[in-house]
Amino acid sequence: MTVHAITNTTAITMDSDRRVIENATILFEKDRITAVGLADEVAVPAGAERIEGADMITLPGLIDSHAHAGHGLTRNLGGGDGDAWFQACEDIYTRGSTPEFWQAEARLSGLERLKAGITTCTMLLGGGADHYRTDTTEAGDLHCAATREIGIRTMLAVGLNRRPFPKAYRSLDLSRDVTLTFEDQLAVCGQLAEAHGDLLGEGTGICLIMPVYSPDEVAQNSDEIRQMCRAAMDMREKHGLLFTQDGHREGSIALAEELGILGPWAYLSHSVDLTLEDMAAAKRSGASIVHNPSAIMSVLGRCPAPELRDMGVNVALGSDAAAPDRGYDMFRHMAQCLHYHRRHFRDPEVMMPLDVLEMCTIHAAKAIGLEDDLGSLEPGKKADIVMLDRRKPHLYPPMMPLTTVAQFANAADVDTVIVNGDIRMRHRKTDLDEDAILDAAARELQEAVARCSLTHLWAE
Repeated sequence: MTVHAITNTTAITMDSDRRVIENATILFEKDRITAVGLADEVAVPAGAERIEGADMITLPGLIDSHAHAGHGLTRNLGGGDGDAWFQACEDIYTRGSTPEFWQAEARLSGLERLKAGITTCTMLLGGGADHYRTDTTEAGDLHCAATREIGIRTMLAVGLNRRPFPKAYRSLDLSRDVTLTFEDQLAVCGQLAEAHGDLLGEGTGICLIMPVYSPDEVAQNSDEIRQMCRAAMDMREKHGLLFTQDGHREGSIALAEELGILGPWAYLSHSVDLTLEDMAAAKRSGASIVHNPSAIMSVLGRCPAPELRDMGVNVALGSDAAAPDRGYDMFRHMAQCLHYHRRHFRDPEVMMPLDVLEMCTIHAAKAIGLEDDLGSLEPGKKADIVMLDRRKPHLYPPMMPLTTVAQFANAADVDTVIVNGDIRMRHRKTDLDEDAILDAAARELQEAVARCSLTHLWAE
């Protein structure tokens, strides 16, 4: 098997010492990194395939800890009307989508992530208002197949709609109405877990998701919600799954602990306007928090990410993409995170470039329990590697690489992406039929919008 050698590069390792190595050499063989160090310390084997790293910044593959399948096609609908957009997502995902819709969206989102240097992502199979496409396994199977085709990694969050049940869906072949129960969705989640459980090897894994319930909701429907939580946790334990939730706030994390759905296998998105009890519950349980600084929830409330980090809570970064105001550019979200908290504290040093880089590399890997395999450039870890072309005016002069990446880079600066030791993009060129992916995405959204009589949402 050929050894690959990235030479003459600036390496941001994110290892335990957080080393930044100028004139570094990185070796990888098969799917694992075998050496990282200064050029005069790492010998390049004869016959190695060299990847020139001069004028490049090389870092671990980025990890996006929260995003939504489906939204890649619907992101522009509504012209800024958030309520109209949420309703359109529900209409299309539950009653107006086909297998071709989900396949086209998965390919489009996967291509965008690949070209943005995101090698691993948690994707919710629908969502926006707790409506997930788990009436059958078909949408999930198609998303996982597209992930493997693109050549990246997806932790697909599948799960359960918000009560009350049953829910009205239209079958993916559009031939019949479907009445979907909690038990139906739970069974489909189990089938998907059995079929897609190899995130490190095949690139597809499954985690479980269920709605965030407020204290008022539980007070009014305690027995039903507690029964659902027990059933979900039984499923999680049976298959050894991670567990995620979308939209914690104002007492809901403390409540999740009391409901028995919090532990080191949980990572919780948004998490704004938390109470002291919420923060203590996150710390006690070992759960991770996923901060989405570019999301609407972070406009309406604030995630105390710096305070949580100071407490020792693991905090990862998520794009919450796609949506009417954001995509998968994690460089944008890193910069947004810095400004978000600096403005809150009126302190330009409250968060630093290294902090946000940790949140979408090694700390994001910890959130999914894979910090021993992903999230840094170290011998023995997976060869998930991203190279940025810094020979550009907005990235010059060539100094302070941490600041360059976190505050000035963007997705278009990603030159080379390596996943599992495979070079998936080189000089921004892939082996994928990118035109076919783009054309299918445009066609499938147009057809879905027409089916759902939502053409009025095209208006600016």
